[in-house]
Amino acid sequence: MSMIGEYLRVTAAELERAIQDPDWALDLVEEVQDAEEQSEPTPAEARHFSTYKTWDLLRFLLARAEFPVNVIHGEEPFAEDDDWGYGPPSYLRPERVRLAAQALRTTTYDQLISDVDPSELTRAEVYPLGWYEPRSLDWGRDRYEGLAHYFQAAAAADDAILVWLD
Repeated sequence: MSMIGEYLRVTAAELERAIQDPDWALDLVEEVQDAEEQSEPTPAEARHFSTYKTWDLLRFLLARAEFPVNVIHGEEPFAEDDDWGYGPPSYLRPERVRLAAQALRTTTYDQLISDVDPSELTRAEVYPLGWYEPRSLDWGRDRYEGLAHYFQAAAAADDAILVWLD
């Protein structure tokens, strides 16, 4: 079983409904995932995005860079009694999405991995394990760039984002 980082863009009204009715939110997640599985939109066009198994690598790199927003786990939990895979979901309000989008736009992946030794990842037990050579750091590049495009589109639409590990 794998741990996968998941995101869903929602309007302000959908966010408020999700907070009040987490079961509705989970149904919305499944509906959007099913629809987008068929159409395969780009990260900038998608409502759903996944960092797949790179979530912990990105968490480590962003924390090391003192990133201003927790884009990996979200910042405000909801549905605390529900488990959406690996714990309850959380969210980022539109103003935090805008701040994250700006920071993602100005922080390149090369900046994040500069001066990182893969042994740091091994010592920190970054999921999934197996950090043996510098080239292994490139594994997260495409997901990071997709995440940046996803957040920029969400910010432009003034959307909030639901965040969870599945």
